Order: sequence, then structure tokens, then C-alpha cells
Amino acid sequence: MTVRVGMWSGPRNISTAMMRAWENRPDTVVVDEPFYAAYLARTTGSRGDHPGREDVLAAQPTDPSEVVAGLAAPLPDGIAVQYVKHMTHHLLPEDDLSWARPLRNVLLIRTPDEVVASYLRSREVCEPEDIGILQQGRLLDELGPSGELVPVIDAADFLRDPESYLRWLCDWLGIGFTDRMLAWPSGPRDSDGVWAPHWYDAVWASTGFEPYRPRDVHLDAAGEAVAAACRPAYERLHDARLVLT
Repeated sequence: MTVRVGMWSGPRNISTAMMRAWENRPDTVVVDEPFYAAYLARTTGSRGDHPGREDVLAAQPTDPSEVVAGLAAPLPDGIAVQYVKHMTHHLLPEDDLSWARPLRNVLLIRTPDEVVASYLRSREVCEPEDIGILQQGRLLDELGPSGELVPVIDAADFLRDPESYLRWLCDWLGIGFTDRMLAWPSGPRDSDGVWAPHWYDAVWASTGFEPYRPRDVHLDAAGEAVAAACRPAYERLHDARLVLT
């Protein structure tokens, strides 16, 4: 049985650490942000002005339909699970999401105040569309009504108990849990996108999930406006999140 997982996260979340956990399974192949180049090719100004832009454009297909076709290709021998780390801000309003409905989709969320604060430490400007939460609301609406559960996992909940959430996900997917998902060797991976030197320092230094700790967030007026614009969507997602007792 082949299992194809789409993990949909905004930026400045635990998405790359989560990818490490799944890549450490011997039965799993991971794909890192396959729509990044397609997103950059279709955006301009500050939205398209990303570190390493030209390298990303050269490394991946820029046609979304070509990306979708690649994700549906047969998996390597001995591999049963495909885990795709998607960035939801790579979706544009006109994108057709019907290709994603057959996947086992999961939404990975984080409070907008923390996302905006982290984002602005790396880039000078930020708009509501840059942090992916509005797009996650769209995904919940478009992928959920088919009858397939779309779990919503809040990063704060997950980091308080990674093993329980990973066990739940494995059970939901019909695959066995392994302790290998809780710890991994430090350093880069061949599967990391070419943008990794710009964004992955903390993950390269990691050997597992960091314990949850509350963040003391202070936003200026512009940052607060972005967080406020995304807060209603986040609160709806948070209300729908998976809570393990």
C-alpha cells in the first residue's frame, strides 16, 4: 500500500523538523516544498524577492502542473510512504486544488503573532498572504468537505507531546510508528531544498524536536496589522485542531 501525505504548513513553523522526523523512517521518501519555484515564478515585488531566488527557480519546475505530475510518480522500490512538506503561502488564489484531495492531508498551524515575529527577523516586510494561515483556511474548506478527515495540528500542542501526535498520525495513516521519528542525525540532507542554507540553520543543528516554550512576542504596528488580519482564520483552525487527551 502506498501512502501519500501532504503536510501543509506556513513558514516559520516546525515544518522542517517534522520533515526530518518522517525522513528518518526507512520506508519514507520526503519532498521539500515542491511548489517553491512555481510560486516565485508567479510572484513579483516583495513576495517574490526571496533569498536564493535564482537558485530555486533553476532547481525546480516552475509550471504547477509539472509539479503535480512529479508528485504522482511511482515511489522508489522499498518505499511505501511519500511525505511532502508544503508551504501554504506557495498557493495562489487561482490554483486548482483538486489534485490534493486524494492525499492524506494534514494542516500544521502556529499562532500568527509568533509566525509574524519570526518572519520579520528574516525579512524586512510581511503581508498576510506571506504567512500561510489564510491559505490554510482555504485548504480546510476545500479538502475537508469530501468526507476525508483533515487533521489540524497546532505546533504548540505538538511540541508538548511529539510522540503522542506522531503515534496518532501513524495510526490514522495505517502505518507503524517508530522511535526513529523522534530523533535524527544533525546536519543537512540531500533532500533539502537549495534554499536550505538561507533558512535551515536551526534544523541542521537539531537532533530532535525542541521542547515547547512560550514566546514573548512584541510586534510593531505593521506586524500587528498582519497578525490581526490572520487571527480569525487561525482561531477557526485552532478550534478545529486535534486535541489528544
